[in-house]
Amino acid sequence: MAVLFAALGILNGVWAARIPAVKAGLGLSDGALGLALIAAPVGLVLATLAAGRIVDRFGSSRPARVAGALVVVAPVGMGLARNQAELMAALLAYGAVGGTLDVAMNAQAVRVERGYGRPLMNSFHGLFSFGVLGGALIGGLSAGAGIAPAPTFAADGLALLVTVLIAGRTLLPGPEVPDAPEMPPGDGRGPVPAAGGPASRRPAGGGSLRRWFGGVTARVAILGALSFCSLLGEGAVENWSAVYFRYSLGVTAGLAAAGLAAFSITMACGRLFGDRVAARIGPVRLMRGCGFLAAAGLGAGLLSRNPAGAVAGFALFGAGLSCTFPQLVSAAGHADPSRPGSMIARVAGSGYAGGMTGPVVIGAAASLTSLPLALGIPVLLAGIIGVSARAVSPIGRPRGA
Repeated sequence: MAVLFAALGILNGVWAARIPAVKAGLGLSDGALGLALIAAPVGLVLATLAAGRIVDRFGSSRPARVAGALVVVAPVGMGLARNQAELMAALLAYGAVGGTLDVAMNAQAVRVERGYGRPLMNSFHGLFSFGVLGGALIGGLSAGAGIAPAPTFAADGLALLVTVLIAGRTLLPGPEVPDAPEMPPGDGRGPVPAAGGPASRRPAGGGSLRRWFGGVTARVAILGALSFCSLLGEGAVENWSAVYFRYSLGVTAGLAAAGLAAFSITMACGRLFGDRVAARIGPVRLMRGCGFLAAAGLGAGLLSRNPAGAVAGFALFGAGLSCTFPQLVSAAGHADPSRPGSMIARVAGSGYAGGMTGPVVIGAAASLTSLPLALGIPVLLAGIIGVSARAVSPIGRPRGA
């Protein structure tokens, strides 16, 4: 299971590092490249919707094995593309198989959490983050050595294919529905009603409106909205932080990526420690602290108008956001054990939509005001995550737990 998270991260990192070479090889303008890059998140969002139903029907093991084998070889198509249309087709396919793998492996992670009875999702996503960093290093080294993108993707894909096929044999087979009421991870205070059972669907008292807001449908809708907020913040930093440092703070081109580097490192490290914190203080307090830390960190960094202060702010923003998306995905998977794939797909798909629209939203806001003010949007959304942290509380427990 851990191998799948790391492998997907490595692929994303290698691809990100080789985008300039692909752009130069095809002679694409900035606008043409930007249009082409939209294909991957479109495929990702669309695939998550279908993947949820596939996982619920067939279990997560088989979809994870098939999608894992396909996704590691998909980047070869990006390297072999001869024009913008072929590149977009390859990116669409990569996004689709990547989205399918994402839903399936997160559903597997929920099963592992359920089996161990403690939080593990943050650690799995931490391996993805470190995979991205490792893949970026591999891609950078291959670029420095003058190796073309296609051979780079082929070599990486072959190595990862063997690893993924071996790891696939260790996945938990069978359906996703648990045989007995589950113990929400991170809460060792005794058994609770099953997450999809009557207690969660029909809260005592109140009319139909209250029942809706206390049911699984509303719970997953809220989790999806918070996921949108979380990944919009990630997308904003990934696409606009270097521009902010270079043109708003006036740093050199070589230091423009300092904010993104700090953000990425603290996010990866925060995810590795997030499960221990969740087990100790509970998912709600972890989410609340993460949301407020992210908002305060980035807000202070933007107000400092100083490169060092901004780096520190982006680092705190990464640490704050680190556990938000994994906790939301975990909560979705436990919200209704009879349909974990669909629940995860809805929440993850909402998040990916946020990541896809985030750069556009920030760009539009910056054109109307300024980039520093536009980056205040992720600050506001992080604060909303902190205020709404009760949404991830285990079903059957007090909302403040």
